[in-house]
Amino acid sequence: MEKQAKKNQPENLAGFTAILLFALGVIQIIVGEFFAQSVALTANGIDCIGDGFVSATVWTGLRFLRKPADDRFHFGYYKMENLASIAAAIVMMILASYIVYRSYMQWLNPHPIQLPIAGILLAFIAAVLAVGLGIYKHMKGKRSKLGSVKLDAFNTIKDGVASGLTVVALILSSMGFTEADALVGFIIAGVIVSIGFIAIKESSYMLVDACDKTCLLQTDIIRRLTKDIEDIIDAHLVRLRRSGPVLLGELEIVVPKDMSVDRLYSIRMKIIEKARNEIPELERLTITAIPEDKS
Repeated sequence: MEKQAKKNQPENLAGFTAILLFALGVIQIIVGEFFAQSVALTANGIDCIGDGFVSATVWTGLRFLRKPADDRFHFGYYKMENLASIAAAIVMMILASYIVYRSYMQWLNPHPIQLPIAGILLAFIAAVLAVGLGIYKHMKGKRSKLGSVKLDAFNTIKDGVASGLTVVALILSSMGFTEADALVGFIIAGVIVSIGFIAIKESSYMLVDACDKTCLLQTDIIRRLTKDIEDIIDAHLVRLRRSGPVLLGELEIVVPKDMSVDRLYSIRMKIIEKARNEIPELERLTITAIPEDKS
């Protein structure tokens, strides 16, 4: 029971974050639009709702992740996690475009902020909650090796930083620097776009089975550990691809042509054991044996 609870912790945290950020976002938009008349506070509210949608998307992706392989999806639902990351990042980019528009209009026609104390207090509370929750999620979810969980944690921390910038903007605006409100809106939009771009890039690489620098290093690890196993003449083909949080691989080894099936099975199990000790996220390694005279 305790093990299952730990396994579901990233999912539960994503769901809780979604509800919290949605609530904070709606409150900030209402105060920013109808009371404080602050673009930065409104932009931060939109950012909160966008981040809440990111967490909700990640929560949905993690729910799919637990589903076992079936007749339709023979290799499981791992890549749903990558799709969830891309969908979340696209929403972030769309919201960033709207924030840029609002900030531009405020820059052209700056006006003093109303009720600055209330806005500062609200943004400060949002900053403390988001940063604290983001750090907690990062600490609890870093062992899961899920890209969407990492995105969700950093996105929540980013939301806290954006709320902190909103506090600064409201303070400066209340002191007469009305352009600070629009400037922080531009900064928030830029941060959203940069994180969204990175998320789309990494998830897209996984969907097309691209092998990054880490993957190349892992192929060398697998090839190296075969050298310590007796009766393996060569390992001349190693392919790895990431599927969500796990790695799937193919290994081609050259063995003596008179090797028994029993000996080959023993070698295969030894390779898999060593590989998983070196690369914990390796879920499946398909090993093909080629006789020496056929290599």
